[in-house]
Amino acid sequence: MLVPLDYYRILGLPIQVPGVETPGYAEQLKQAHRDRKEQLPRREYSEVATSARRQLIDEAYTVLSDPEERQKYDASFLAKASELESASTDSHSGRGSLDSTDSYLDPHTPNIDIPSEGFIGSLLILQELGEYELVLKLGLPILSGSNSSLKNGRFGDPKLVEADIILTLALACLELGREQWQGGKYENAAISLENGQEMLLREGLFPAVRGEMQADLYKLRPYRILELLALPETRGKERQRGLQLLQDMLQERGGIDGTGDDRSGLSVDDFLRFIQQLRSHLTAAEQQELFEAEARRPSAVATYLAVYALVARGFASRQPALIRRAQMLLTHLGRRQDVHLEQSVCSLLLGQTEDAAQSLELTQEQATLTFIRENSRNSPDLLPGLCLYAERWLQSEVFPHFRDLATAQASLKDYFADEQVQAYLEALPETTADEVNEWMVVPPPPNPVTIGLPQPTPRRDSAFMTTLRLESNGSSNGTPGKNPSLSSSAVSLATLPTAIRTSSSPDTAGPGRIRDRSRPSEDRSASGNGKRDDRSKLPVAARVRGLEPIETPPSRRSGVGRTGAKGKNPKLERWILLGVGGLLGLLLLWLLINSLRWVAGLFQGGPSLRGEQLSIQLDQSAIPIATQPTPEELGATGPINEAIAQGVLQKWFTIKSAALGSTHQVEQLPEILMDPALSLWQRRAEAARQENWYWEYDHTIQETGVEMSPTDPNRATVEAQVSETARLFENGQLSNTREDNLRVQYQFVREAGQWRIRDWVILP
Repeated sequence: MLVPLDYYRILGLPIQVPGVETPGYAEQLKQAHRDRKEQLPRREYSEVATSARRQLIDEAYTVLSDPEERQKYDASFLAKASELESASTDSHSGRGSLDSTDSYLDPHTPNIDIPSEGFIGSLLILQELGEYELVLKLGLPILSGSNSSLKNGRFGDPKLVEADIILTLALACLELGREQWQGGKYENAAISLENGQEMLLREGLFPAVRGEMQADLYKLRPYRILELLALPETRGKERQRGLQLLQDMLQERGGIDGTGDDRSGLSVDDFLRFIQQLRSHLTAAEQQELFEAEARRPSAVATYLAVYALVARGFASRQPALIRRAQMLLTHLGRRQDVHLEQSVCSLLLGQTEDAAQSLELTQEQATLTFIRENSRNSPDLLPGLCLYAERWLQSEVFPHFRDLATAQASLKDYFADEQVQAYLEALPETTADEVNEWMVVPPPPNPVTIGLPQPTPRRDSAFMTTLRLESNGSSNGTPGKNPSLSSSAVSLATLPTAIRTSSSPDTAGPGRIRDRSRPSEDRSASGNGKRDDRSKLPVAARVRGLEPIETPPSRRSGVGRTGAKGKNPKLERWILLGVGGLLGLLLLWLLINSLRWVAGLFQGGPSLRGEQLSIQLDQSAIPIATQPTPEELGATGPINEAIAQGVLQKWFTIKSAALGSTHQVEQLPEILMDPALSLWQRRAEAARQENWYWEYDHTIQETGVEMSPTDPNRATVEAQVSETARLFENGQLSNTREDNLRVQYQFVREAGQWRIRDWVILP
C-alpha cells in the first residue's frame, strides 16, 4: 500500500541533489538512523507498532545508504508532479489497497510502498513528524464500522493493532489541540482534545492519556470563555456555552475570590484579572445576572461588580429600580469598604441629594473631592461638581466594561427628563425586608485571628475594587478620565432638571454641602416681582423624592426637610396634641383614684398592727437564696470562654427575634449590641414596625471558637457556626422563608462588666 512518506523525512534528513555526494553524508546518515531508533515511542504502544516503526526506519537507511538504490530512489522522488499523479492513479497492479484512504493521498506528495503490516508504523512516524491532521485522515476510516480490513487481520493482530491505532489517533488529537491552542484557535483546540478524549473513553483505553487531555481542557477553559463571549450576540448558542464554562469555573473555585482548585492554574489574583478582562465581552444584563448570583455566596468582589452592572443598566435603560438595588448592595459593602463615592452617585441618580452629600463627606478619595469642589466654585453647594463627576464616571469608568454600552452616551439631563424615571422617583418605595439581609455580604478582616476553626485565605477585595477604578479609561488619581466628548461645561446647571438647579438660601446649609431641594426657603416662595412662581411649569423631574418644590405633598419617608406647605409638619402636630391630651387624661385619672381611696378610708375600721412590721411579699423570698451566676456574669471580670460566648450569642438571638418579631421590642437592642451594629438594627427594627412586616427565627449554635485580644482584655473575637431558619411575614401573611448555615465572626466588647456585640462578618 502507498503511504504519504519518503525515506528522507523518515530519517529526518534534508533532500540530497541526485548524483552529488555531500561530504560526510554517510556519517550523517548513520547518526540520523541511530537517533531515530533510540527515540522510542510512548510505552503504551505494543511491540507490533514499535517493530513496524523500526522496520520503516531500517528500510529508509538501507535504501539511502546504498548508492545505486539511492540513485534510483532520488530519480523517482524528484519526478514531475504529473508523472506522480499518473502513477498514483494507476490500478496498482499486484499491490494492496488502503481502501478509502487512497483518496487522501496528495498526488504531488512523495509516496512509498509498504506492506499492510507496516501501516501502524507509518502512522507513528507521521504523528512524530507533526502530521496530525493527516494521521486522522488515514486512521479514522480504518476504525469505521464499515471497514473490515482491520478485523480480518490485514494489518496484523486486530486487538493489538486497533489499540495502537486508537492511541495514535488520540495522541494526534492531543498534539493538534495544543498546536491550535498556540495558534489562538481555542475552541477548535478544545474540540480536538474532546474528540480524542471521547475516543479513549468509548474504548476504555489509556487513562493516562485521557488525564493529559483533561488537564489541557481545564487550562484551556479561560481562553475558550474569552473567545466564545467575544462572539457576536447573534451567536447566542456559542456565547451561552462560554457562560456555562464560566459558571463551572466559578463553582469549582468557590466564587470569584474563592480559593478552590478549578485546575486552570490561575491564582486568585490571576482569576480576578481574568474576570476584569472578560467583562467587556458581556452585556449589562449578563453581568447583572452573573454577579448578583455570585454576590450571594457571599462575595464582596461579586457584590461590587453587581453594583456596576445594576447602575449601568439602570441608567442606560432608565430603570432607577435597578439603581436602588445597587444602593442596597453598597450599603452592605460600606461596612468594610470605602464605597461612599458610588453611594453618592446612586443617591444622586435617585434624587436623594441630602444622602449624596452625606456620602461625599465620608469618602477618603481626596482627589475626587478636589475635582468636585473645583467644578462647584460658583455654586453654594457641591451639586454641579457631583453631577459632572457622576456623568464622567458613568461615561469613562462604567459603560466601557459592557459590550452593549461601550459607545453609549451618559446624560443626566436625558435621564431625569425620562417619564419612567420621573414616575418612579415620585413614588420612591421604602426599604423592604426582602431588600435588606441582616447577614451582610462583607469580607472577613484582613488578618483573621486563628481561634480553632478552619480559616480562609485572606481576601483581596479592596485591591480588586481599587483596580476596578484605576484600570478604567480614567486617570489613576481617582478623578474621572478626560473624555473628548465631555468638557468641563458638559454638565452645567442649565442642563439639569429645574428642581436640581434650584438652590436654597445660603444660610440653610453649610459651605460646600449639597442641600436637599425639599427644604423651604424664603427666596423660592416668590419671584423677583413679588408674584408667586408658577410651579406647574416645572418638569416632572422637579418633583422627585428629595427634590420636591415646597407645594409638593410630603413624601412617605420622614426625612429631614419633609415639611408641609407652610413650613410645618401636620403629622408632628397631631402627635404633640395626642401626647398632651394623654398626659392630661392620666393626671385626671390619678386624682380620681386618690380621692376614692381617701373617701374609702373614712368608712373603714378595725384593729391595726403597731410597731415596725416585717416586709414580706409572696413573689419574693424572705431569706436571700444563692443563685447560679449566668455566663455573662461569669465573664464580667475574667477572660471569656466558649460557655460565655454561647450565652452572649443566645441572648443576641433572643433579642433579635423580639426586635424583628411581631412585638417589635426595639428597646432591648442596646442590652446586647453597640455601634455600629446597634444603629443599623435599630433602624431595621423601626422600619419593620412602620411597614408592618416581621420575622420569626429559629437559631442553632453548632460550634464556637473564642480568642481574647492580646492587647485589650475587654475585646474578643468569637467564631460560631450558626444555623438560622427565618420566616418573613408581611401584613400578617407568610411571604418568604429561608435557611442559612453560616460561619460568622463576631467582635465582642466588654462594657460595664457585660459583653456586647459590636459587629460581625460572614466567613466563606
